[in-house]
Amino acid sequence: MLSYRSNPHCGGQGVYVKNLSRALRDLGHAVTVVAGPPDPGLDEGIRHIPLHGLDLYDPADPFRMPTLRELADPVNFMEWVGVCTMGFPEPFTFGLRALRFLKHRTADFDVLHDNQSLSYGVWSLSRRMPTLATIHHPVTIDRRAAVRAETTFWRKLKQRRWYSFIGMQKRVARSLAPIITVSECSRRDIRREFGVPAGRLRVVPNGIDTDLFRPVPGIDREPGRIIVTNSADMPLKGLTHLLHAVAHILRSRNHIRLVVIGTPREDGAVDPLVRALGIGRRIEFTGRISAAEFVRQYARASLAVIPSIYEGFGLPAGEAMACAVPVVSTTGGALPEVVGDAGRLVPPADPHALARAIRELLDNPNTARELGQAGFQRVRRHFTWRRAAEQTVSVYREAVGGYRRLWPS
Repeated sequence: MLSYRSNPHCGGQGVYVKNLSRALRDLGHAVTVVAGPPDPGLDEGIRHIPLHGLDLYDPADPFRMPTLRELADPVNFMEWVGVCTMGFPEPFTFGLRALRFLKHRTADFDVLHDNQSLSYGVWSLSRRMPTLATIHHPVTIDRRAAVRAETTFWRKLKQRRWYSFIGMQKRVARSLAPIITVSECSRRDIRREFGVPAGRLRVVPNGIDTDLFRPVPGIDREPGRIIVTNSADMPLKGLTHLLHAVAHILRSRNHIRLVVIGTPREDGAVDPLVRALGIGRRIEFTGRISAAEFVRQYARASLAVIPSIYEGFGLPAGEAMACAVPVVSTTGGALPEVVGDAGRLVPPADPHALARAIRELLDNPNTARELGQAGFQRVRRHFTWRRAAEQTVSVYREAVGGYRRLWPS
């Protein structure tokens, strides 16, 4: 498995690599993960090969100046120039490093599984060994939301530059078959946005780590305590709409508290909006917390809200449901596929609809409890990592068979 940036504590891609690799191991497969920074936190028995780049987005030392020795490597130099010119070159440069590492080792592996780097290096490797990719959702949707959220021409231009790797991803995606995606919604969007024929796309829903995300006995839910995950502070996640909804609820109801798992960006819209709405005393940002503390936060919450404009799958919804927390979610992207009839669904980018649904469940604790139990059962029926791994293995076999037909030995 290839993964260019795989933080296991935030972001769906890191969660995907950590949990899918473990589930594949449990099925008896030998899994090697070739990964960029940070450490993906893999389980025992899974081989990890780090590909060290410049890591210019390391929170401990962001945008550092590389040494001359580092810049003597052409791939490092391209990465540095890309970052200096406001781009995001990591998918491209990670693919080049993966090609350099694997091109003489292809016989060591049965199949190569790329986790959405969709780099030219992956395209080159696909000519040497059976290769497939997972596309969680087309990043063109993120780009549109990010550009739309900016108010000045210069900042809109910066967003377009940041997402300039998308052209590469489109071209590489069209060359690969099969491709895994995580929902029917993403399948439709990848077909439309990337021009990938529908016949090449295989839907394998994500799982939820039900060993971690589960109800915690002995912790009582606190009335009026609402939880939202903000692991990626970006317009697509819809947190600003939830803040407006909370402000609306507070006009008639004083006893609510919004707990935001994560930290707002210093240059983002969240902090200024909290101040403008005058709701700072009712908002708690946890910062980065441990997985165990995350589950305890779910156990204390009376309600979880997923206000996203779009989700290719919606792990936060599934994780809350696995903890038996009642869910209010938007219909953005694939969220209805995850939530089903086990939560309240409202249109995206509609603070008033969010406020109404939140008030309804806060005012009707029996209904909320029933939805929480329905979500708990739904996750265990439909969204386990073992099931995801079994379906993924079927796609691996398809990729190997297709490669042998194209390139018989």
